[in-house]
Amino acid sequence: MHIKADLHIHTRASDGDLSPEQILSLARFSGLETIAITDHDTLAGAREAMNSEHNGLRVIPGVELSIAYDPGTFHILGYFPSFPSEFDPLLERLQTARNVRLPKIIDKLNSLGINITASEVSEMAQEGQIGRPHIAKVLIRKGHVRDFEDAFSRFLGKGKPAYVEKDRMTSTEAIEAIVRFGGVTVLAHPFTLNLSKDGLREYIGGLARQGLHGIEIFYPEHTRAQRKLYTEIAHEFGLIATGGTDYHGSGHNGMTLGGSGLDRQGLAIFLGKLDKGC
Repeated sequence: MHIKADLHIHTRASDGDLSPEQILSLARFSGLETIAITDHDTLAGAREAMNSEHNGLRVIPGVELSIAYDPGTFHILGYFPSFPSEFDPLLERLQTARNVRLPKIIDKLNSLGINITASEVSEMAQEGQIGRPHIAKVLIRKGHVRDFEDAFSRFLGKGKPAYVEKDRMTSTEAIEAIVRFGGVTVLAHPFTLNLSKDGLREYIGGLARQGLHGIEIFYPEHTRAQRKLYTEIAHEFGLIATGGTDYHGSGHNGMTLGGSGLDRQGLAIFLGKLDKGC
């Protein structure tokens, strides 16, 4: 599979390690034709990337939204045919929730005898949206954990001692908001829903009726069996296939930019949907 598009990339605007310009440079070096900047709850990285020199690389503005969901983790990716300048106000609620959440997590960590401060986390995030990966970076730097996996499995993951829930959109709210601006809606990494095969098929069918357009099938952590299942579900409900690395930087999941994504045929199908302006 000759990958031409990586449609799941994070920058320093949320919890990635690289600036948008560095991502553009790396994408060109990797031989990609199309990328999507999909930072968490912000379009700042996509805006900066689109205002930079592309040199023939197509940059799709996108966003990754956290959805209210108890059994597991649920994210929806939104892709836009052009920059949705009026979408920012809809994200303010989610950005505020991140800022409210931070001191609560810090308090929990402090109560566990782990001495880190909100200012240390803010410094790590720089100008980006503060998230748990920034807290994990501080924990790593101060020697409290070995790596990101250790930080989340021991403290920051759902159900762990320092986990704090945050305000999230419902799937209906997220899908309707993205569609309102002509965007394509995609279920990110379906395995994080923690559903059985039948449960997943039923749940995605419901999302399709809400207006979901696609499923992220090509993803670093998906097994061959999972890709086969997700492809079958996509065909059943008339959904398109997307893919990407969920790239945050070289030190995260060992994945290089463009290591997962769409080939030219898959990209053509995706762009046909996107450029039609759903």
